[in-house]
Amino acid sequence: MTKNKFYVSTPIYYVNDAPHIGHAYTTILADVLSRFHRALGDDVFFLTGLDEHGQKVQQAAQARGLTPQAHCDDLAPRFSNLWTTLEISNDDFIRTTEVRHTRIVQDILQKVYDKGDIYQKEYEGLYSVAEERFITEKEAESGAFREVKSIKEKNYFFKMGKYQQRLIDYIESHPGLIQPEHRKNEMLGFLRQPLGDLCISRPKSRLAWGIEIPFDRDYVTYVWFDALINYISAIGYGSDEAKFSRWWPGVHLIGKDILTTHSIYWTTMLFALELPLPETIFAHGWWLMGESKMSKSLGNVVRPLDLIEQHGVDAVRYYLMAEMVLGNDANFTPENFIKRYNSDLANDFGNLLNRVSGLIGKYFDGIVPPAHDLSEADQAIMSQGAALYGKVRALLLDYKVDAAINEIMNLIRAVNKYMEMQAPWKLAKTDLVAAGRVLYVATEALRLSAALLRAVMPEKAARVLQILGAEDAGLSWGGLRAGTKLEAHSPLFPRIEVDKK
Repeated sequence: MTKNKFYVSTPIYYVNDAPHIGHAYTTILADVLSRFHRALGDDVFFLTGLDEHGQKVQQAAQARGLTPQAHCDDLAPRFSNLWTTLEISNDDFIRTTEVRHTRIVQDILQKVYDKGDIYQKEYEGLYSVAEERFITEKEAESGAFREVKSIKEKNYFFKMGKYQQRLIDYIESHPGLIQPEHRKNEMLGFLRQPLGDLCISRPKSRLAWGIEIPFDRDYVTYVWFDALINYISAIGYGSDEAKFSRWWPGVHLIGKDILTTHSIYWTTMLFALELPLPETIFAHGWWLMGESKMSKSLGNVVRPLDLIEQHGVDAVRYYLMAEMVLGNDANFTPENFIKRYNSDLANDFGNLLNRVSGLIGKYFDGIVPPAHDLSEADQAIMSQGAALYGKVRALLLDYKVDAAINEIMNLIRAVNKYMEMQAPWKLAKTDLVAAGRVLYVATEALRLSAALLRAVMPEKAARVLQILGAEDAGLSWGGLRAGTKLEAHSPLFPRIEVDKK
């Protein structure tokens, strides 16, 4: 039987940035989807990496007395090490300074130039040094751009406007290309205006740190004809056609601030290369602190490591995935984090483990009891558990990660309520068989929930399955074996006590 394939990518992050909650969110999201698809039996390729070219990198390196390459080599581990800490299961980590990437970028530039889709002209306009791009007068008047100056120079341009109508037609006939729906409509609105051509070069006299343009050694290519190509250079385009045809096209997960570059610049580049467009470009929202986007200038950026050191990796992963409705903005506050941690993880999930393992230890010597002659209440939990995999699968395939997590937690909450109603600690005094039946049903629901949460919380969920002796019991109801000896354990998620003062 042929396996399905799932190729997912994050943006490549700018090497000068310090990793923050936005970087962590996108990467964890890609990891959760990758782990779930692997659990489904799909072949998965998960790509992330770093964007290492540009004027800011060159300037930062000069300020440190380093070459740009040495500067990048020094900073790159901040991201790769964090992904290890966050339990990210990426298959590749590409850096745009690698030969495997730079060679493909040059080959593509030459190919598009030979096709007649790249030309040179003199351009005069306003340039934002801070943003490293030309801006319109309207953008300059907004005051949102720093270090703006007028520049007149020759550059190379990509005939992006040539593909405008073709892109409109494609988006309208492929509604799943840009998600969520309101982002697709936003891009169609953008495309109702004339689509100009895209400046893709910088003269070496102004910027030397970049990939040299193969047909003019006085220029380097600018960010979009470099960075965006990582999505195909990493999977073999121009170097391993069998690998490339196996994985392309795929799913791009991005923040909404880079939607235009991915859904318009990148797609028209692919048209010029006569390649299929991505399956999906999914733009998620921003993490806000109050009503403000997190930013270095506002000093309100949350660093993932700060949260991890205090509360653990899996708690951070769970919060980020459960809190944001994919496609909308979400608010981060320490109070929200603690509230969700205590409610979902300490009170519901962790407490259920403590209850069932404690009662099985007390009344059944720590051995999972059998379940016979299920009552109506038992069957209600079993039915909810049996339907859970199908619901979670459908939601995750539709990128509704928060809703999928909520479905799992609904089962956990239902089981906690079921335990209160059935009171197996009371039943055990008069009907040990009935108490065992209740505990089996509750423990199997916990096992199934942990199996489905393993994509979100790899370490903690795996620990639950280890405690239950059910690491490989599958994603459907009935995997827990009666007669299994439970492992002793400490509390999974100790409650966070808050100083009310």
